[in-house]
Amino acid sequence: MPTQTVLDIVVTWNTRNNTNDSICEYGIDAIDEHIAKSPQGPNKFVDGGAQKATQYIHRVTLAQLQANTTYRYHCGSQLGWSAIYWFRTTFNHSNWSPSLAIYGDMGVVNAASLPALQRETQLGKYDAILHVGDFAYDMCHENGEVGNEFMRQVETIAAYVPYMVCVGNHEEKYNFSHYTNRFSMPGGNDNLFYSFDLGPVHFIGFSTEVYYFTQFGLKPIVMQYDWLERDLIEASKLENRAKRPWIITFGHRPMYCSNNNGDDCAKHETVVRKGLPGLNFFGLEPLFYKYGVDVELWAHEHCYERMWPMYNYTVYNGSLAEPYVNPGAPVHIISGAAGNQEGREPFFKKMPPWSAFHSQDYGYLRLKAHNATHLYFEQVSDDKGGKVIDNFWVIKHTHGPYKDSHKAFHEL
Repeated sequence: MPTQTVLDIVVTWNTRNNTNDSICEYGIDAIDEHIAKSPQGPNKFVDGGAQKATQYIHRVTLAQLQANTTYRYHCGSQLGWSAIYWFRTTFNHSNWSPSLAIYGDMGVVNAASLPALQRETQLGKYDAILHVGDFAYDMCHENGEVGNEFMRQVETIAAYVPYMVCVGNHEEKYNFSHYTNRFSMPGGNDNLFYSFDLGPVHFIGFSTEVYYFTQFGLKPIVMQYDWLERDLIEASKLENRAKRPWIITFGHRPMYCSNNNGDDCAKHETVVRKGLPGLNFFGLEPLFYKYGVDVELWAHEHCYERMWPMYNYTVYNGSLAEPYVNPGAPVHIISGAAGNQEGREPFFKKMPPWSAFHSQDYGYLRLKAHNATHLYFEQVSDDKGGKVIDNFWVIKHTHGPYKDSHKAFHEL
């Protein structure tokens, strides 16, 4: 499974046995032009279940890769080899237009979006994938075998493009150990919060779960919040925002939703949005608004929902005719309908005025970051055979902190 930092690719794979000589062979013209091996060897990972099932996680870095180039690779040792896979590196500058698939809540029993995503990824339609939490339902189940099955299924996508992830509530067991061990995101923060650049976009992945599983302490909340602000300050510097004007965040549990199921996002004082109850410390909505985050991507609710540009339950459309042209607040999108066995989420009978479009169809979101001013989104329905059921442009001629002075079109 390759993940990307600039033009280095980290390839991750698992073995049952401790094969210290496992390597990755790769190249442009020949599969064995180069050889990469982890200097530390594999990491031993023991599942927290009764059987204490053990596997070994191998990570190697394919460094100094050429931009916009196709590489082939395989992994293994004298005990056996994987199939041959390929990936295409991206450009190492901001003046190009990446395409991504975005979804959460897939699972292994009813992975509704998996066939279409497999086909489209292997046809080269995407430069990266964002999986916004809740992977297998659950990776820890059956002494980790459900996690192994999920990784086998998703290999048909993740072996070809960077598979970027954030943690969801279904990864909580054993202090999120399956999530932190199985994936390899940038930054060295146990994959819980990190950022990366792709074309004109600065992406920020983070954990909403630190606000809900407080039995692990408050330190993760403080550490992540401090890191988020530092990252946003850096991304907001004039020279950085000139190169990558778009800032897009992705986290599992939404700040807002219209689902009639009692989840936190359906309540007014959402913890992720407002911060710790009674204190309002470390709320993310004011932070993201302050630094001009453009789009906030979510999952968790097994549905698709697009919202009008919104801050603090107030809609800040760019205009009545063109709501997403120079909006005055971030655009929230929920795409948590890639499958799962728990079923679809119901909506309120009376939808709130800040909800622009909603659907219970299984499916996934596509993003095309065309340039510094135009993003294009479309939601694909698996129930309708790949039909695009919603699409819209977000257009911004300037980027940066939002101005509190402009007029809201709806007071909610």
